[in-house]
Amino acid sequence: MSGVTRSSQVTILRQDIGHGSAPMSSPRPGGDNAGPAETVEQSLYAKRQKIFPRQVHGMFARLRLLGVVVLMGIYYGLPWVQLGERQAVLFDLPARKFYIFGLVFWPQDFIYLASLLIIAALALFFFTALAGRLWCGYACPQTVWTEVFLWIERRIEGDRGRQIKLDKSPWTARKITIKVAKHVAWIALSLWTGYTFVGYFTPIRELGQAALSLDTGPWETFWLLFYGFATYGNAGWLREQVCIYMCPYARFQSAMFDNNTLIISYDTGRGEPRGARKRGIDPRDKGLGDCIDCTLCVQVCPTGIDIRDGLQYQCIGCSACIDACDEVMDKMGYPRGLVRYTTENALEGKATAILRPRVLVYATVLVGMLAVVGYSIVARVPLDLDVIRDRNTLYRETADGLVENVYTLKVINMDEREHRFQLSTSGLEPASLKLDHETFVVAAGQVREFSARLQVDPLDLARTSSEVFFELRALDEDGLMVREPARFLGPAGAR
Repeated sequence: MSGVTRSSQVTILRQDIGHGSAPMSSPRPGGDNAGPAETVEQSLYAKRQKIFPRQVHGMFARLRLLGVVVLMGIYYGLPWVQLGERQAVLFDLPARKFYIFGLVFWPQDFIYLASLLIIAALALFFFTALAGRLWCGYACPQTVWTEVFLWIERRIEGDRGRQIKLDKSPWTARKITIKVAKHVAWIALSLWTGYTFVGYFTPIRELGQAALSLDTGPWETFWLLFYGFATYGNAGWLREQVCIYMCPYARFQSAMFDNNTLIISYDTGRGEPRGARKRGIDPRDKGLGDCIDCTLCVQVCPTGIDIRDGLQYQCIGCSACIDACDEVMDKMGYPRGLVRYTTENALEGKATAILRPRVLVYATVLVGMLAVVGYSIVARVPLDLDVIRDRNTLYRETADGLVENVYTLKVINMDEREHRFQLSTSGLEPASLKLDHETFVVAAGQVREFSARLQVDPLDLARTSSEVFFELRALDEDGLMVREPARFLGPAGAR
């Protein structure tokens, strides 16, 4: 956790010259060297330096706080919301039912999950093309939980200066007490996070009773501890390492940026050259830019980068450096915006187009998919019918001279109560449908399978393959009906 193990070294040959040494690429042929060569091992990987982000105040800090409160409130509060006698949001895997407020989804509704993932990807593309890593800075779970863990750390250990001093101090009873208190608080929040996660799959009130009596099931126990451990490790220990080394988004974000993407940037033309000065002095008189080189933008950065070095993949777009720099500019009496949201074109003095074709295309496709999926959910019928024609026999002739096809029907009742159904056909008249029962009952969540025979006079067949529709209708609820197409095969048309 504390850093990268020095498992790989590079060997450098050096030769002493006088009182110093100079690197050599290789010894001279024949051993004609000016002095003894020494081998130096240097790590290819830098040891991790722990980052102590300074707390910052400002507009973007308030927006991040609002995001944390809203998102954490939703995550921790949603499982406790009741809708009638059941949990409002519950993914009941054993029963294969997924409750989302008044809607009940089944495994057959997997298309909605696929659509949700596509919409999430489109939203990520849209916001990234528009304003960079907004998701990372304000809504990513890693960012949100890290903010909470940092808040706990500041409450227990103190501000940035006190944390640095505490870490450098020798281990005493006071230091051990403070560190233990911090980790106990972290672990408690992590376990509550794992408990809440499992509460989305097991009714959270029942889970609480089982947890208090140490009677949780093996899978519930595993996921509670696993998710808690993941939260503790990622938000408490790894922190920026997740964003820099583990998150793939940091690597491919550049493919979604262009010169018109809003990014957090340092205005080099205005800020350089940097230098300290007293308040009230015109920097132009001293040949300086507006940057006073206070390094506060570095101290508040959760990934420890210097925004003044230009756009870097480690930047998560949290805007903390903007708040810090604006505060310094206010104190110095300079205009705000030395570090700000801008575009590369704007920094170069070129025209900027925020609403460009790429952004408009993403927005159009995103709105279109939201509309289609939303309408599909509203118009969704909690009933499904699969019609499978018997492929072993194309058709057969009955004793009465009729052509008969055999079908296997699967009726899936995805409603919350049982219904009585009636099956009929259309599109191929006159046709006779033969069933074991004229009506039948399918319980809630049940899949019922049975056979059906469809008979047609060969004189009524105009072609070898004809389209026919099976219509399934609930007798006890108006509007609960589904229509499924199938094919009817017979001899060449007799007309």
